[in-house]
Amino acid sequence: MKFSGLNRAGSALASTTAIAVAALAAAPLAAQDTAAEPAAETSEEIVVTSLRRTTVLQDTPAAVTAFDSQAISNAGIERPADFIALTPNVNIVETQNAGNAFVIIRGITQNRNSEPSVAVIVDGVQQVNPAQFNQDLFDIEQIEVLKGPQGGLYGRNAIGGAIIITTKKPTDEVSGNITAGIDNGFGYFVRGGISGPLADGVKLRVAGSWYDTDGFIPNTFLGEDADPVQDFSLRANLLVDASDRLTFDLRGSVNQLRTQGFYYNIVNDVNTVAPVRVNNAGQDDRDIYNIALKVEYKGDNAVLTSVSSYDTLSEIVTGDAFNFLPIPESLLFQFFGFDINQSQYLNVKAFSQEVRLASPDDDRKFNWMVGGYLIDTTRYISTGNLIDRGFGVTPVFRSPSTNPNNPQLTFLADGQENFAWALFANAGYEFNDQLRIDASLRYDRDRRQQTTLTPQRFLPVVPGVPVAQSGEVRKVVFDDWQPKITLTYEPSPDLTIYGGYSRGFRSGGFNQTGVGAEARRAGIVGVGDIFQAETADTFEVGAKAHLGPVRLAAAAYTTKSKNGYFFVFLADSSTQNLGNIPETRINGFELEATAEIVPHLDVNAALGYTDSEIKAFPDASVIGNEAPQISRYTLNLGAQYAGPISDTVDGLLRIDYRRTGKTWWEPFNTTVRQPVDIVDARAGITLDSGVSVTAFASNLFNEIYNAEFSPGGFVFRARPRRYGIEFGYKF
Repeated sequence: MKFSGLNRAGSALASTTAIAVAALAAAPLAAQDTAAEPAAETSEEIVVTSLRRTTVLQDTPAAVTAFDSQAISNAGIERPADFIALTPNVNIVETQNAGNAFVIIRGITQNRNSEPSVAVIVDGVQQVNPAQFNQDLFDIEQIEVLKGPQGGLYGRNAIGGAIIITTKKPTDEVSGNITAGIDNGFGYFVRGGISGPLADGVKLRVAGSWYDTDGFIPNTFLGEDADPVQDFSLRANLLVDASDRLTFDLRGSVNQLRTQGFYYNIVNDVNTVAPVRVNNAGQDDRDIYNIALKVEYKGDNAVLTSVSSYDTLSEIVTGDAFNFLPIPESLLFQFFGFDINQSQYLNVKAFSQEVRLASPDDDRKFNWMVGGYLIDTTRYISTGNLIDRGFGVTPVFRSPSTNPNNPQLTFLADGQENFAWALFANAGYEFNDQLRIDASLRYDRDRRQQTTLTPQRFLPVVPGVPVAQSGEVRKVVFDDWQPKITLTYEPSPDLTIYGGYSRGFRSGGFNQTGVGAEARRAGIVGVGDIFQAETADTFEVGAKAHLGPVRLAAAAYTTKSKNGYFFVFLADSSTQNLGNIPETRINGFELEATAEIVPHLDVNAALGYTDSEIKAFPDASVIGNEAPQISRYTLNLGAQYAGPISDTVDGLLRIDYRRTGKTWWEPFNTTVRQPVDIVDARAGITLDSGVSVTAFASNLFNEIYNAEFSPGGFVFRARPRRYGIEFGYKF
C-alpha cells in the first residue's frame, strides 16, 4: 500500500512540477506577446546574500523566502515562529521550555539535545547552540530562509537549509524607533533601537526589548496561567571605519528569559487537548550572552574577513514530571505512595572563529571564496527526578538535591568537550548572460569527548549490560565532505531556471551515559549512549518567473536522509534521548505566487508538500512509515493593503492564513495530528509624523491544539489566541 502510494505521490510530484515549470517558462513569452506591464525595477527588488554573494531575490537560483524591514513590520514578525509560519515547507515546534524550539525544514527534523536542522547566521555570525534560536526579533533589517542542504556554503548544521538574520546597522545620522503595546496576557512590551555617529568613522547602534505577560494557558489546578513570560534583550553594535579599506564591527548581546515549562499532559491521541493541571509551576530561567568581532579588509583583488565569536548559555528548568497530575491523582502516587518532579540544567560555552578570503563584490562574472572555521565547545548537562512532597521543585545544577523535602530520586550528569573545524571553498562563473555555474565544497571534522559526571550510585544497572563508571571518558569523531553544485539558466530577464545537487551533514553526539542500558531494559530499539551523524543528499530543480505584477516560483526535490533523528523520553531517569533512523526518502515540492492586484494591494499563495518514507529501521514493522515530526503539507494564503488612505495617513490591513497538514510524531506512527488552521490579522495607521497605531491578533479564531506529541503520550499545548494593540514612533 505504501509503495503504491509513493508511486502516486511521485507521479503527482512529477506532473505538478512539469506543469509549474512549463507555466513559468511560458509566462515571460506571454508577457512579451501581450505587452503586459514590465517587470519591476531592480531598485524595488529584495536583495539577498544567502548564497554568499549579492543577488536579486527573483534571480537567485535557490528556494529563498525573504522578508525586508517593511515586510517584517507589516507582518508583525516578533519571534522566529512568526516568519516560519509565512514560509512554505518550514515548521517550528515550540515545546517544554524556551530552549526547545525545533525547526523542521523540507522534512529534515530537529529534537532535544540535537544539533539544529538549519544553520542560523545573525549578522554574519553562526549561532553555536540551538537553544539560542528562540529569541525575540527586534530592530531587524532582513530575514532570509534558504531551503535545502547548504553544507557547501555554511557547513555544520546547514543540513536542512540556512536562516540569515540581519539586524539594522549603525547610521551616519541620529535615527531610531520605539514600539510599545499591550496584549490579552495581560502583558505589555517595549522594543526599539537608536543609532548615530560617535565620531568621524565611528557609529553605534543600541537596541533592546522587554516583554512581560501573565500568560495564556490556564493551569486549572493552581489557578494561574502556566506560561508567564519576562523576557529582556539588549544588543549593541559599534562600527568603526578605520579607513576606506579596513572595518571593525563589534557586537554584543544579552537575553534573559524567565518563564515556566513542563506543563504536559499524557494522552493516547495527539488530537486530545486536556487542561493543564500540574501541581508544580516550576521555572525556566535562560541566560544568553554573546560578543562577536568582525574585521574586514578590502584589497584590490580580494576581501579578507575574520569573524570571532564567544557565546555562553545557561538554562535551568524545573517542573512537574510523569504523569503531570496533582499528587493524589498521579499514577506513581497510587502505586508507590509518592509522586515525582524534575529538574534539568544546561550550561554551554563556545568560541568560534571563521577566516575567509573572497573575490570583490563587484566581480560578477567570476566570484570565489576560500576559508576555514573552528569551534570549541564546553557543555554540561544534568537531568533528574526528585520525590515530590508538595513543597515545590528544587533547582538541581551540578550536584544532586540534599533538600529533605525534595530528595533526589534519579540523577544523570555529563560534561562534553567538543572541537570542530572545517575548510571550505566555493566559486561561481558566468559563461554568458544566460548560463552560470556555482560549486562549493566543504570538509567538516567534529571531535567529541564526554565525561560521565554522574555519581556511581545513580548510574543505572541492567543485567547483562556493562555498568557505566563515574569519571568514564568516551570519545568519538564525526566527519564528512559536503559538496554543492548548481546550474542556472536565464533565457530571459523574467525567467530563471536552476537545478543541482547538494549534501548536508549534521554531527552525531552523546546521549547521557547509561540511557542505552535503560533503553534496552525498556525494550526500545535504536537508542544508545551515542547517536550517529546524519547526512542528507538532495537533488533539486526549480524556476522563477515574473509576469507583469505576478511573481511565480516552483521547486521540486528528492532527499535521501541517513541516520535521521527520532526522540525517546525515558521516564525512569527523565532523560531526553535521540535515536537514529538508518534511511529515509523524502520527496516534495513548493509552489509560490505573489501579485499586486491594484497599487498597494498584494495577495500571496504558497503550497509546500512533503512525502516521507522510512526505508530502514531496526524494527521491521516501522519500515514504510512516515518519518517523525514531518507535516504532509503547508498552505499559505494572504492579502495586504499597505498604502495611503489620505494625504497624511497610510493604512495597513493584513490577513494571513496558514494550514499545516497531517503531522506524524514518532517512527511507529501510533498517532497523527490532524490539520491545524491558523489565521493572523493586523490593522493600523501611520501618520506623516512617524507615529503609528496597530491592532493585531495571532491565532485569531483561537484554534486549540497540541504543539507536540512525544512517545509515551506526552503532549504540549500550543498558545491560544493572542491579541492587542501597539503604538510606534520612528525618527
